[in-house]
Amino acid sequence: MAQPVKLGLYVDMRNAPAWRRPWSAHYGRWLERIEEAERLGCPSVWLTEHHFFDDGYLPQCWTLAAAIAARTKTMRIGTAVVLLPLHDPIEMAEQIAVVDVISGGRLEPGFGVGYRRPEYQAFRGDFKRRYSEFRSRVQSMRALWGEAEGAQRLVTPPPLQQPMPLWGGFGGPQGARLAGELGMGLQSMLPELLAPYREGLAAGGHDPGLARMAGNIQLLLTDDPERAWAEIAPHVAYRWQSYNRYMFEGTRREHEAPQHFDVSQLRDTFLIGTAEAVAEELRRRIAGLPITDLFFWADYPGISDEMIDRHIRLAVTELGPLLAAG
Repeated sequence: MAQPVKLGLYVDMRNAPAWRRPWSAHYGRWLERIEEAERLGCPSVWLTEHHFFDDGYLPQCWTLAAAIAARTKTMRIGTAVVLLPLHDPIEMAEQIAVVDVISGGRLEPGFGVGYRRPEYQAFRGDFKRRYSEFRSRVQSMRALWGEAEGAQRLVTPPPLQQPMPLWGGFGGPQGARLAGELGMGLQSMLPELLAPYREGLAAGGHDPGLARMAGNIQLLLTDDPERAWAEIAPHVAYRWQSYNRYMFEGTRREHEAPQHFDVSQLRDTFLIGTAEAVAEELRRRIAGLPITDLFFWADYPGISDEMIDRHIRLAVTELGPLLAAG
């Protein structure tokens, strides 16, 4: 029997110029939507950070996390990911502690190193040393929370969770091993990263048997996949084309129109169909991996409010229970 998996929302707050809505209404509607998702039984919501996207990609995860914490009661509030090397560890430790208090101990902080040079330049970060900075800042935060030695002072108020459940979001073996060494969960669904992740756990003195992984997925539940795909394809492509555009900004390849994500292949990996069919394919993809959490893109920029609400409702009420049952 497959392992039970929790299915949460993945929210980036994009408000694309071609389909722009008033910003206050956009944020207000999403807070209402997240509240409704909790009422329907959604166990978690996951936020993600980037800066200077023209569609308003969420730049400050803990600000929105605090608003969600104040308006919800049970759902876990995670990040996948906050770009840790861009932020001061004291400020980050304090923000996380305060939101953990507001939420009643429901945070699942996930961190990564990012890939955009303009973000590092703006925050005066060291792009070349981003992995070593990641390590030192995780260690600093744990000391500031009183989980480890080394802090001259502890942050107040302290977080409710001791220890804080931390995740590392990485797409390669170097990051996977680092997450393991630091005793973090790994936000990745790549089977080839399980071995370096477990090696890192062992090297850091952690039990490799306690490995836990998570990941984000693209899906849409429908009885008519081809018709639904024709409707949402431009919106799905927009997201990945924007990643392509911003990934190489500030590098010598900026004007080459390079593609890291092949948008012509999106349909091949997109999960679309009935809840039973999508659940079966997901189980196949995660077989053999210690996956505890999956989170699905809660919208595709520019689709209608009605379609977003239906998408979330069906995923939470139909697919979520199938995955939770194992």
